[in-house]
Amino acid sequence: MRRIAILTDSNAGFAESEARDLGITIVPMPFFINGELCFEGSSLSQEEFYTKLEDEVDISTTQPAPGDLMDIWDKVLKDNDEIVYIPMSSGLSASCFSAISFAKEYDGRVQVVNNQRISVTQRRSVLDALALSKAGRSAAEIREILEREKLQSSIYITVDTLKYLKKGGRVTPAAAAIGTVLSIKPVLQIQGEKLDSYAKVRGKKAAKRTMITAVRKDIETRFADVAAAGQLAMDVAYTGNYEEALEWKSELSAAFPGYDIHMAPLSLSVACHIGRGALAVGLSKIVEV
Repeated sequence: MRRIAILTDSNAGFAESEARDLGITIVPMPFFINGELCFEGSSLSQEEFYTKLEDEVDISTTQPAPGDLMDIWDKVLKDNDEIVYIPMSSGLSASCFSAISFAKEYDGRVQVVNNQRISVTQRRSVLDALALSKAGRSAAEIREILEREKLQSSIYITVDTLKYLKKGGRVTPAAAAIGTVLSIKPVLQIQGEKLDSYAKVRGKKAAKRTMITAVRKDIETRFADVAAAGQLAMDVAYTGNYEEALEWKSELSAAFPGYDIHMAPLSLSVACHIGRGALAVGLSKIVEV
């Protein structure tokens, strides 16, 4: 059997110990903070990131340098026949298309998955890839299966502040000012390529109710067959508000008993645009092996 290595980037939210236990390799995503290059999960912790974000230092995201990424691939291929690399959604970063371009130099030994995932849904794709690899699928087959199932997921997110959406141009300054006064909480959705608006409500409790309603609708409609077959995963994500996220997980467990809900911080690439205090829920089809 060919030896297949599964790689992803730090957007998938794996803790270092978990990645090590699973045998996956994590490519750290780079950031510039006041012009200084940092890496998620190594030189930059979650708490350090939020402190700097709130201090309004200059933070910008970028993609892994070609040489750094290919050095990782070269090292992994010394002990493996093929690589399946699952980066963040091509709709949210150019890093996916760049990786696809670099992979052409590897004669098919590196398969880059472009399946529009981020954070907890990206994590689920990595777990699917591991299961498919253990079942004897080739790297190319794993990529094809994951890309075929790419739209079988959703993430719903509510934010605590409109400040960062305003900064990124997703809401106007006037709308942000009015929304802050009225305690408007947008509910955003990632389904496919983009981060889109789903609903606008007053207060976080209403935002959580809206997300629960959206999840219930998905389970009863687009994921009905998947849920009935026990192939639907549910995950919680958050940005710097761990205790609040635990409460959110409990609310979801009460609303949807029977789901083993995993919880992880949202990637810093998303957190840059929404700030501290966000809550999210993700649904993903578990791929059949």
